[in-house]
Amino acid sequence: MSSFEEAETEETVTCLHLTFYHPGQGQKKMFRCLDFCRREQVRADDTAKFGRDSSLCRYSLMDTRVSRIQFSLQFYRKLHSSEYAFEIKNLSKKTKLTVNQTELGYLNKVDLPWKCIICFGDYQILAEIQEGEAVDYFETHLHLAEAPILQERCLPSPQPVPENGISPSFSLCQGKSPTEIDENEL
Repeated sequence: MSSFEEAETEETVTCLHLTFYHPGQGQKKMFRCLDFCRREQVRADDTAKFGRDSSLCRYSLMDTRVSRIQFSLQFYRKLHSSEYAFEIKNLSKKTKLTVNQTELGYLNKVDLPWKCIICFGDYQILAEIQEGEAVDYFETHLHLAEAPILQERCLPSPQPVPENGISPSFSLCQGKSPTEIDENEL
């Protein structure tokens, strides 16, 4: 037998990718204590805390408007399943946390969807879970977004108005495709 055949089976590791954005990140440098260059291993029984107090939080945000401990992420295995998940808990008494439009007050917690947007104050964090099999630890990989993660999606797109000011009678929302009309036909 070769050493390849005798080698331990390689486990894949669950990785939580977190992409951070704040409109003042260029000037205020609130992310200066975060390591965006490499993956970091976190023991499965540790709680990953995010906040301003670097003695209590694994991930420090250098901003006086952030709570000492803003929120935590806990890795766990679902009951009667081999599936792993994360739960997010709001630990701020002053600031509500939203996870994909679900608002969490102080000490409220929910399961983290496999892809979601976490918001508090002006902070936006895109969280994406890459599944794995390892049970003793998970990894975090932090990224920095150049543009806002959350965009306004509820605004209707403006309809073009012809030069004569009369709107066409058809609506694009009714499933009809736009057609060109010669200005002499109006």
